[in-house]
Amino acid sequence: MKREEIDKMLHDKVESGEKVSPILPSGVKNYLIDIDGTITDDVPNEEPERMSTCLPFEDALNTCNKWFDDGHMICFFTSRVEEHRLVTENWLAKHGFKYHSLLMGKPRGGNYHWIDNHLVRATRYKGKFTDLVQKEVKAQVFDD
Repeated sequence: MKREEIDKMLHDKVESGEKVSPILPSGVKNYLIDIDGTITDDVPNEEPERMSTCLPFEDALNTCNKWFDDGHMICFFTSRVEEHRLVTENWLAKHGFKYHSLLMGKPRGGNYHWIDNHLVRATRYKGKFTDLVQKEVKAQVFDD
């Protein structure tokens, strides 16, 4: 489902009086993808001159664009600060990344533990961007 269709579905619900948080259709994933160290070299905020010259990881470019073309939502979620937005948008465009949104200011330092009222899955990048595969893992959850 394309972003426009999702937006229309949500608009229709609001117009009919419903006040709901958006829920993507079954099978559509909302990918939040880091930039530095994940789709390109690890460029710290303290070295912004490298943000325009680093090269994308080819497997990341191909996989992210495939997910976009398959109808999934692509959001780049980066620790880069707001003053780096333009160089980041230009870099994504220059290298042909397709995406829906860009969130700046992700907390730095890793060891993330995301708590949400929606289903959350996390995948740690370890140097190879491929289609996702099914594996059983242990996870910390709230006690029912």
